[in-house]
Amino acid sequence: MSEDLEYDVFSSTCPSRPVLEDVTGRWGALALGALADGPLRFNELRRHVDGVSQKMLAQSLQALERDGLVVRDVQSTFPLKVEYSLTPTGAVLAAKLLDLIGYLTTSMPSIITAQQTYDEAHTD
Repeated sequence: MSEDLEYDVFSSTCPSRPVLEDVTGRWGALALGALADGPLRFNELRRHVDGVSQKMLAQSLQALERDGLVVRDVQSTFPLKVEYSLTPTGAVLAAKLLDLIGYLTTSMPSIITAQQTYDEAHTD
């Protein structure tokens, strides 16, 4: 693939689309955000991302690893120790996601009000 190729996420054939899906999916975004503070073992990450199943977290981490955003480090100790951490690209992306998450969190009062207003207007 050429280095001067222009990517357009709005194009259905753009290879950035699956990456965007990996990053913005619920578990991918939360895993990236959780790893922003530093490396975590799988079960530490699973506890931090409340509600994620082992299967979904494993799939999300594998996709993020394939995308070059997460590194899986297997340490040959006994018992075997596996840690996940962000790549430099993953760290930049995680910081942006944390900005979005922070904005969303502080905006929740107005979002809840909007939802209630909408629900009241659309109730039969």
